[in-house]
Amino acid sequence: QVQLVESGGGLVQAGGSLRLSCAASGRTFSINAMGWFRQAPDSGEEREFVATIIWSGGSTYYADSVKGRFTISRDNAKNTVYLQMNSLKPEDTAVYYCATSRYGRYSYYSYEYDYWGQGTQVTVSS
Repeated sequence: QVQLVESGGGLVQAGGSLRLSCAASGRTFSINAMGWFRQAPDSGEEREFVATIIWSGGSTYYADSVKGRFTISRDNAKNTVYLQMNSLKPEDTAVYYCATSRYGRYSYYSYEYDYWGQGTQVTVSS
């Protein structure tokens, strides 16, 4: 199994920035990609894809809604992935989850991610 611990959420005003971190432990050799998803209030069970990074090579992919504002990066030595969020908007308010995938390819389907963190709340005030 892989354990994920997220940190860095909080309350910020619109236009501000936050950086989320997600540290992986356990069977980290099984990780071929890590991604960030979010679940907004009143969104039901659906988690929205935000960004993903392929562990080998570092290719990154973003949802259109965050492209140009968010940056995903990784530290392989620390088995940690980061999400730098700039120019935050009230509609970015959500619980943010990191997740690992055994697949070394881009995917925005949550079912292709195997392990999930507990989530960290990001609230953007207008």
